Amino acid sequence: MARTPKQDESVDDDVTGPFAGVRASSWLRAAVWAHDVLIAVIAWFVVFWIRFGYEGPAALFERMQPLVYWALPVQATIFWVTGLYRGLWRYASLQDLRRIVFAALLSTGVIPILHLMGRFDTVVPRSTLLMMPLVMASLMASSRFGYRMLREWLRARETSHKGEPVIVIGAGDSGVSLLRELSRSARWRAVAMLDDDRTKIGRVVHGVRVLGPTADYTKIARRLDVSTAIIAMPAASSAERRRILQRCIAAGSQVLTVPSFEEIMAGQSSVDWLRRVELEDLLGREPVKLDAAQLRQRLTGKTVLVTGAGGSIGAELCRQIARFDPSQLVMLDVSEFALYTLAEEFVQRMPQTPIVTLVGDVKSVERLDAILDAYRPDLIFHAAAYKHVPMMEEGNAWEAIRNNALGTLRVAEAALRHGVDEFVLISTDKAVNPTNVMGASKRLAELICQELQKLGRTRFETVRFGNVLGSNGSVIPKFAEQIARGGPVTVTHPDIIRYFMSIPEAAQLVLQAAVMGRGGEIFVLDMGNPVRIVDLARDMIRLAGFDEQQIPIEFTGLRPGEKLFEELLADGENTRPTHHHKVKVARAGELPGGWFDEVRPWLEQRRELGDDEVRRDLKRWLAEYVGPLRAELRRVVG
Repeated sequence: MARTPKQDESVDDDVTGPFAGVRASSWLRAAVWAHDVLIAVIAWFVVFWIRFGYEGPAALFERMQPLVYWALPVQATIFWVTGLYRGLWRYASLQDLRRIVFAALLSTGVIPILHLMGRFDTVVPRSTLLMMPLVMASLMASSRFGYRMLREWLRARETSHKGEPVIVIGAGDSGVSLLRELSRSARWRAVAMLDDDRTKIGRVVHGVRVLGPTADYTKIARRLDVSTAIIAMPAASSAERRRILQRCIAAGSQVLTVPSFEEIMAGQSSVDWLRRVELEDLLGREPVKLDAAQLRQRLTGKTVLVTGAGGSIGAELCRQIARFDPSQLVMLDVSEFALYTLAEEFVQRMPQTPIVTLVGDVKSVERLDAILDAYRPDLIFHAAAYKHVPMMEEGNAWEAIRNNALGTLRVAEAALRHGVDEFVLISTDKAVNPTNVMGASKRLAELICQELQKLGRTRFETVRFGNVLGSNGSVIPKFAEQIARGGPVTVTHPDIIRYFMSIPEAAQLVLQAAVMGRGGEIFVLDMGNPVRIVDLARDMIRLAGFDEQQIPIEFTGLRPGEKLFEELLADGENTRPTHHHKVKVARAGELPGGWFDEVRPWLEQRRELGDDEVRRDLKRWLAEYVGPLRAELRRVVG
C-alpha cells in the first residue's frame, strides 16, 4: 500500500506559485537571499580585479561603487523573483543550478539596458558584463553544492557503520537515486549492487561497488552475510522481476522493492516508501493498458448499475468505473454490510462520484423493475454470484443454480424490458467443461445471455476469467491466515494448478472487453501461465519470512467438485483475437432449438431440488457438464 510522504521540508524542493517555499521559514529564506547579495558583491570585486588588476580593495571599490550602487538592488530583486529560494540546499540539484544560471544571466543582462535607459554617469566595462554571470553563478552554485556535499559526508560518516546491510539490485537511475536515500538512512546500509549490464559491473556508485550480475545474488549475499535485498528496477519487465524475486526468496532473503519509476525519478520517494514484495510481484502480471478514449465514450456521463457490488470483483468494477466520471453509479448487493463498507470507501476516496447503494436480491423481478424504473441504467455489469465450489456442490446445489443462472435470467430480462444498452455478465473459467455445480450454473448463465441476445436491442456480453488474487473466499487469504496462525498451510493436491490475475487487472479487462462488445460474444481474458498452488503456498511462506520447516504444507485431497486444472475454452470452441492482446473472443457452438424454452421452466420451478437431482438435470441441459464422478474417472485415466 502506498504511503504518504513525511510532511517535512525535505519534500518541498519543487513547490511553485505564490506559496513556493512556504515550509522553509521566512528568516531562513531572507538569510539565503542576503547570502546571494553578498555573493554578487564578491563577484563584482572578482570581475573588476580580473579586468583592472589588483589595485587594493579601496581602489577596486572606488571603481565599482558607481555601478554597483544602482545595479546591486536590481540584481537582488531578480534573485528573489526568479525562484532561487524554492529549494533547500541539502537537496541542491541540476534544477537549482539551472535557476542560478538563469538568474545570473538575467541579472547581468538587464544592466546595460538599464544603463542605457537611465543614462547613468557610470562606466560599464563590457568585459566585466561577460565575466559576471560565470563568476556569480559559480560562487552561488559552489556554496549550495558544497553545503550538500558536506552534509551528506557527515551523514555518511554517522551511518557508515550503522544500519542493516542490504544489496541493491539494479544500478540504473532508480538504483542510484535509492543509494542517495540509503546514505541518509540510519536503518539501511547498502554494501553492494548487482546489475545484468556488464558495462556497469566493477563500477562504484556513491561509494558502493557493482559486484556482479543478478544471477550471483545467492553467492554474494552469503559472502557478505547479507539477508536483505532491495530491488530497484521499476522499469524491468514483470518476467524479469519475477525471476530476480524468486532467486532472492530462494536464498532466504527478505526482499523489498521501490515504489514506482516516476516517484523515484521525481525524487518524491524515500526509504520509508520501500515495501515488502507481495504475491502480485511474484506472479509477474504486466500492467493493463486500457483504451481510455473508448472507455470514456462508453462510461462518461452514463448511469451504470453493478450487481454484486459488495463482492471483490463488483467493488473493484465500481472503483474502475468511477475513474471515467459516470453520471451515477448504482451499487446493488444482497449484503448490507458489504454495501455500507463500499459506500464509506467512496465517501472518503471518491466523493465526487454520485453513488446509490441498494440492497436487493437479483432473483426478485419486482425489486429489479423498481430499480431500473427509478435509475434507468445505460449499462449493467452483472457480478452477483455464488462462487465457492465445494460449498455449492453439497447442500447448496439448487441455490447455486437459482442465484447464478436464474438470477442472471432475471437481471437480463429486466435489462431487455427497460431498454438497457448493454449487459455484461461476469463469468468464470469453471464454466468450461464444468465438473461442479457452480461452474455449470455459470455456463447456464452464459447460454442464457447468448439466447437473450436474439430478443431485443440490448447487447449481451460475457467475460470469462480465472481466479483473482485476494478475492473473497479465494485461496490467498486462506493461506495468509494459516501462515499467521503458524501453519500448517493446507493444499488439496500437489499437482493442482490455477490461473491468477489481480483484482484491478480483472476489473480493468472486464471494462475493456465491454467496450469491444457488439452483442453475443464470450470474451476470454488472457490469464497468463498457470500456477501450481503448492508453489504459491511455498512462495507465500517465504515472503512471510519462514521456511517449510517452520510452516509445513499438508495435502488434504481434492474437495467436492474441484478440478486439478481449469480451462478457458470448452471442447469445440476456439478464439479470435481482438485489438487488445489480453482479450480474445470465444467462438462457441450453436444451441439446439427449443433449449431455452425447456430450461426456463426448470429454473423457475418453486420446488426445492436435491443435490443429486440438480446434477442429474444439469447433464440434460448441458452436454459439456462432466459431473463429479466422470471428472474423477477422467483425472485418474488422464
